[in-house]
Amino acid sequence: MLLLSLCIILLLGLILAYVCKKLHLPALIGYLAVGIVLGPYILNLIDAKILGISAELRKIALIFILIRAGLTLDLSDLKRIGRPAVLMAFLPAIFELVAVGLLGPTLFGISYLDAFILGSVLGAVSPAVVVPRMVKMMDENRGTQQGVPQLIIAGSSIDDIVVIVIFTALTTIAAGGTIGIMTYLSVPTSILLGIGSGIVIGLFLVWFFKKFHLRDTLKVIIICGICFGLVALEELLEGIIGYSGLLATITLGIVISSKYKVLANRLSLKYSKLWLLAEIILFVMVGATVNLRYFIDNLGFGILLILFGLFVRSLGVLVSLVRTRLNSKDKLFTILAYTPKATVQAAIGGIPLAMGIASGNIILSVAVISILLTAPIGAFLMDYTLDRLIPLPQNKPAPIENPISIQKI
Repeated sequence: MLLLSLCIILLLGLILAYVCKKLHLPALIGYLAVGIVLGPYILNLIDAKILGISAELRKIALIFILIRAGLTLDLSDLKRIGRPAVLMAFLPAIFELVAVGLLGPTLFGISYLDAFILGSVLGAVSPAVVVPRMVKMMDENRGTQQGVPQLIIAGSSIDDIVVIVIFTALTTIAAGGTIGIMTYLSVPTSILLGIGSGIVIGLFLVWFFKKFHLRDTLKVIIICGICFGLVALEELLEGIIGYSGLLATITLGIVISSKYKVLANRLSLKYSKLWLLAEIILFVMVGATVNLRYFIDNLGFGILLILFGLFVRSLGVLVSLVRTRLNSKDKLFTILAYTPKATVQAAIGGIPLAMGIASGNIILSVAVISILLTAPIGAFLMDYTLDRLIPLPQNKPAPIENPISIQKI
């Protein structure tokens, strides 16, 4: 039955993904639909063994996300673009997180801590929806002189990392039950030890891969094994000392990217292929764990909260772009590009429920609503407004060494 379930999940997922693409919708919408329909609340065709390890499968997918993010993150982009890229990496997400955290208790009757956890789930933008469109813009030389696509790629890549770090810190506090001095101390400890171990292991791997010539496939397996171990170590150290295996994972990737860029680019391509399978499993599993009763009950307030969060998030984007050379059309497009949510919400949206947090079902339901609402709408708005807001240049300028023209202050 387990193999039959996997067969149905993969094949039906691919079919619905194809249908969604024909309808100009993100493929992930099809994966979510498969999970919801096949899950225990409708047809109940997914084997219980798979549902039993759903949380672990989502965590594996999250590890893949973080490894890829670290390997593709170019810190030099932040230096070239300057202040706006740094602000875009965290300010819009913080604006949205705070807005959701403050309004959530009023709409759903949950605690402020749970509301801020929900805000951290909703705060990330989706690179899966945004980055391919930005790459296409750069290929067409749209907005590259102003640095629009470069800014969005750099900001959105780190945006996910910032949100996951905050989410990890908040869930660490929530898992402690009672909040005391040691609970708060575990947060900086988790961050420092996570970053520190990631740097040490990343530097070791750079040395090891330069010293010993291995196939890239073996390197991918080695990195995966180490990252799985780091996340497992976090669970082993729970209650003893704060440690973030996820933060160590992303840091490890960043170190390899900064110290061995050629290898990082090759490994990123390998992980992108692995992600094709992980993406199907991730979104199908998220759809399967959604309790339809909670989903329907929270639909109205969920949409209201998401729209309010996006409005406040747009203010964060505008604040980040103050005193830049971007005109009003560039800024509007940047706001639209920071709308879609998908991958991170799917990867971490179910974690509070698996942890036994009181508002776990609400957090998961609103996370899925945000994917279904913002991923297709955000993708459509970017595609529909692109020619109107950032048209093709009439005379393609000659390539320049640094296309970023955003002012640094």
